[in-house]
Amino acid sequence: MAAIALGVVALGIATALVLSAFQKNLVFFFTPSQVVANEAPSGRTFRIGGMVVEGSLKREGVEVRFSVTDTAKAIPVVYRGALPDLFREGKGVVAQGELGGDGVFRAREVLAKHDENYMPPEAAEAVKKAHETAAKTAKTLQ
Repeated sequence: MAAIALGVVALGIATALVLSAFQKNLVFFFTPSQVVANEAPSGRTFRIGGMVVEGSLKREGVEVRFSVTDTAKAIPVVYRGALPDLFREGKGVVAQGELGGDGVFRAREVLAKHDENYMPPEAAEAVKKAHETAAKTAKTLQ
């Protein structure tokens, strides 16, 4: 009986450790509109995606600044490092990092789409929803 009880306790501890590690490494995706609406977690890593705003790209040494939009809202992003070769203004991007208290997203990783027909599914859905919301708002204002 003691061996069974010890086995159950060990299995419980192992399960708790695996779930804890999984929770710490879980990274959620948010659109710029959701970030502006304070739906994104503060102090935790998450992904933001959309289109790079035309004219927003500024390079200062190894630091790069640009804005990401879902066509409804835009979030400023700061990244230190080399951008992917396919990174361009007006193209899809997903950045992973944390939102600073100043409202600037500090990216640790930037991913660009890999061909003309691809956009990360989350970003494509975000852009689609933003277009629909903007269309509804325009109809309401008319």
